[in-house]
Amino acid sequence: MRVVLHEWACSGGLHGPQTAPLPSSATLAAVVAEGRAMLAALVADGLRAGEFDLTLLLDASRPPLLSAATGPVHVEPVPRGAELDRLVALGAGADWTLIVAPESDGLLADRVAAVRAAGGRVAAPQGAFIARAADKHATALALAAGGVPVPAGRRLGPDETWPPGFALPAVVKALDGCGGDGFARLDTPADLLPAPRPRRLERHAAGVSVGVSALCGPAGHRILPPVRHLFSAEDRRFLGGRCDLPAALADRAATLAGRAIAALERASAPAAGWVGVDMILGHRDDGDADRVLEVNPRLTTSFVGLARAGSASLLGALLATAAGKVARWPGRRERDGSYAIATPDGAAADVPSG
Repeated sequence: MRVVLHEWACSGGLHGPQTAPLPSSATLAAVVAEGRAMLAALVADGLRAGEFDLTLLLDASRPPLLSAATGPVHVEPVPRGAELDRLVALGAGADWTLIVAPESDGLLADRVAAVRAAGGRVAAPQGAFIARAADKHATALALAAGGVPVPAGRRLGPDETWPPGFALPAVVKALDGCGGDGFARLDTPADLLPAPRPRRLERHAAGVSVGVSALCGPAGHRILPPVRHLFSAEDRRFLGGRCDLPAALADRAATLAGRAIAALERASAPAAGWVGVDMILGHRDDGDADRVLEVNPRLTTSFVGLARAGSASLLGALLATAAGKVARWPGRRERDGSYAIATPDGAAADVPSG
């Protein structure tokens, strides 16, 4: 089975026409680090399946982000500015294409649509689902309408000032951001700085930060073990995750994620491929303080830990589910699923080439 793997930052997107959506160096560094980790995990997991002919798009104009090892992987060098063209050309002739890209400014939606328009088969939700999930405020409205708890919030226009009466503490984030783009905690109205892009302002939710992923397809969705997110204390930089939630919390998280995906499907279109749900599990045992923060219509970093923890290929289960089959992926933990996201100047992940 021919499978094309594309990750925006590693596959030439940094030199493409759409780089403006990632304005800060910190956001770009986070996208690069997390993208590198996901791409490395995809290749390692795909090789474990033993049934895939993998094609990996890698930026030819940058120093290698990923070290090389042996393995049945074809590396397709992507010349500067040719990322989208190469993705479409390769995806059109593959059995499956898996695209990992930020939702910002339509980066993910444009690539999924382009490959599909060329006749390619993409393991991703329908365009309407991607578009709704890419807008954090629209997502929150759809979830709330479907009875899923979300933090109270509102949309802020460009450079809009503090709305009178909004409760503190609060957080602000870019509507279609990723990698912490535009995120800030606000303890006073003066903490809200002007910004040229629209944002979502919402009540701060206290508790345990958790990511829940699902393999989605026509035959149903499989909720995967929840992953606890880890952040640095000083700047809230994302550090990685651990598959160590107590059973009661894991059950709450899995149930809430299933409700969130179903609500977003009702408001848009069916989900397929990998969908991630970020949430806060509050400190009430009855779950009444739990809140869903956002829905990611693409591969998330939880794949890194979950693929490491399982005894079978998670990529194989993902593609099988997207194809309408009932995936058989072990739910029990075979190994430690904890993972760390290396900083851009840290050690590179190992990715086979050939």
